[in-house]
Amino acid sequence: MRLGINLGYWGLGLDADNIAVAQEADRLGYSVCWAAEAYGSDAATVLSFVAARTERIDVGSAIFQIPARTPAMTAMTAATLDTLSGGRFRLGLGVSGPQVSEGWYGVRFDKPLARTREYVEIVRKAMTRERLSHQGANWTLPLPGGPGKALKLTVHPVRERIPLYIAAMGPKNLELTGEIADGWLGLFFVPEQAELSLAPLRAGRAKAGLELDGFDLCPTVNIAVGEDVAAAADAQRDYVALYIGGMGSKEKNFYNQLACRMGYEQAAEEVQQRYLAGDKKGAAAAVPHELIDACSLLGPKERIADRMQAYAAAGVTTLTLAPTGWTRDERLTALRTGIEALELAGLA
Repeated sequence: MRLGINLGYWGLGLDADNIAVAQEADRLGYSVCWAAEAYGSDAATVLSFVAARTERIDVGSAIFQIPARTPAMTAMTAATLDTLSGGRFRLGLGVSGPQVSEGWYGVRFDKPLARTREYVEIVRKAMTRERLSHQGANWTLPLPGGPGKALKLTVHPVRERIPLYIAAMGPKNLELTGEIADGWLGLFFVPEQAELSLAPLRAGRAKAGLELDGFDLCPTVNIAVGEDVAAAADAQRDYVALYIGGMGSKEKNFYNQLACRMGYEQAAEEVQQRYLAGDKKGAAAAVPHELIDACSLLGPKERIADRMQAYAAAGVTTLTLAPTGWTRDERLTALRTGIEALELAGLA
């Protein structure tokens, strides 16, 4: 099992530390460094910055938002990043959520599965450097009746096929991911409930005549190092409450729906009600400790190593760590502990 690092969003006061974290992950032998975007920093610029200051570690978008860019623009960005980084780029895509898609980008959040399938098809086609023509429900290239013509990408990526990941949570989206992607970006993954994600992913692979072998299962998990497990879990409460309570909308919160599928229906409802009512402190308090502990790496190195073994046994191939804490030392300690725990678990 390989390790990754997720820098999250740029511009939250940790910017100088983010480069130090990425460089230390590069030195320690981490496999990939991911960056995210929502409606603040864009991931492409951050990844260019990170790639220029590292040597071996891959850089990946977790995620490029599908409503933010045309598929051809995404292909251009992916090819450029792969070239600039010397073949170290991984393309992660996701539909985002209805509030961001419609409120920030002005793109209707309708038929996300069909949109994702068509988007990936165009991106793949463009990156093969064949002349780009497409007729679909969402995009027609070239536009008919005008001066447009089928063009081909002028940039030559280092690799013939840039690894493509999709961030997915719902069963149908997971199945699509298994069918058309090279890897899956997950969140709130619990090894003991792995089949909630793996079963639909496996079904999607079967549709494509493939198995999970060679498919990168890449969940992101928060890591907090310390002897006090309860305190480490409490430090995650605001983060978990934000996702379960405030992401998406009341009707379309994929994280809330996942918590329900995991067996936390009552808690998920309470967290969402409190969060949407403005009681963020109460929402955080309502997140069950068991849920936080199940999908995080918390405590001393030995306990983290035990949990890493559970992730590996569940089939995870790249475990992406998101170090919690607001100081550089806390985050670097988490990075180093991650490598030590992986070795202790016999997974390095």
